[in-house]
Amino acid sequence: MRWYEEISRAEKRALWSCFAGWGLDGVDTQLFSLVIPTLLATWGIGKGQAGLIGGATLVAGALGGLLAGALSDRIGRVRALQITVIWFSLFTFLSAFAQNFEQLLVLKALQGLGFGGEWTAGAVLLSETINARHRGKAMGIVQSAWGFGWAGAVILYTVVFSWVSPEWAWRVLFAAGVLPALLVIYLRRNVEEPARDRSHANGIRDKQGSVRTAASIFHPSIIRTTVVGALIGLGAHGGYHAITTWLPTYLKTERHLSVLDTGGYLAVVIVAFILGCFLSAWLQDRIGRRRNVILFAICCAVTVNMYVFLPIGDTAMLILSFPLGFFAAGIPATLGALFNELYPQAIRGTGVGFCYNFGRIVSATFPVLIGHMSNSMPLGAALGIDAGIAYGLVVLAALLLPEPTRKRTTGPAVVVSETPVPTSK
Repeated sequence: MRWYEEISRAEKRALWSCFAGWGLDGVDTQLFSLVIPTLLATWGIGKGQAGLIGGATLVAGALGGLLAGALSDRIGRVRALQITVIWFSLFTFLSAFAQNFEQLLVLKALQGLGFGGEWTAGAVLLSETINARHRGKAMGIVQSAWGFGWAGAVILYTVVFSWVSPEWAWRVLFAAGVLPALLVIYLRRNVEEPARDRSHANGIRDKQGSVRTAASIFHPSIIRTTVVGALIGLGAHGGYHAITTWLPTYLKTERHLSVLDTGGYLAVVIVAFILGCFLSAWLQDRIGRRRNVILFAICCAVTVNMYVFLPIGDTAMLILSFPLGFFAAGIPATLGALFNELYPQAIRGTGVGFCYNFGRIVSATFPVLIGHMSNSMPLGAALGIDAGIAYGLVVLAALLLPEPTRKRTTGPAVVVSETPVPTSK
């Protein structure tokens, strides 16, 4: 941790505020998956309805990421982060008072807007605050907060359900979701807004010299970066959602493995996720963002296909769950630094939000594709092929991308006019 001693107090404050925000998001989000059985029994809703709530939250999260990215370019990173944390906390809290399925669906969707926005605003804030030599390590550590939040959700769920009856326990858990709002107090007092570079009006200019903002990510000079970045996001999320949606079903229904229902399996996956983020954090500052993404994508594709094509039992599956969680964590732990270093500061929030969240939205097609493919082939084969396509897309897109320049991301903005545009002194 010598690098940690080298960063300033302001950098440390930004690091731990983003870590806390993402970790608390992880707690609140994972709690829903844990209380689904209780909601099924208490309200008598179907699994399809429960899945609709989860899906609506994810789609809203992607939209929230897009909006928060553009908002952070307009009002600043810290203020955008404060708004998303308050929004997320408020609607998590209100979810505790839902009286029926329809109310919970709406409230969880609104919660998702803040959930997705928090990642984008926090990632841009951190990238512009941390020294370029340590940016990858900082971003990877913040990504690991999701694993700690996941573990915290399991512990909180166990404690509350041990003391409170199930019909009230889930409400207590959602009500506790208001606690992340306290982070806003810390942000207001201790985290500084990154310096804004005002060269060329801090934006991308067209031939007439007028400044363009959100639409600039599709400007001819930068659209290739935006398209390639979006494809990386699509492949990364597509592979992840393919695994999390269909792998448990495959292992239970076709392999008849029981270890999935044990706490040991969950513990292995969580620990693997955290350690994968740590390694990715260290490695991407050593070998570069692009090579790191490619390495972890290839390892994910190989591990998934080992799962579905090798004849494994409970013990082997438990062992393989570690590399699966480990390698799956390495890609998102890299995306924050990778996407941030692709864009000039004026449109960075918009660019990062688009690349990351476009993939989240469109990646919903991958689980659907597996379902259709499984009508004409074994589910395991469909899963292996689909995951291979998703992670292969990550590799191919990353190969089309030059290695981002690791400089302070408050550097000069990009000017795309044919002649230099004079700036006022």
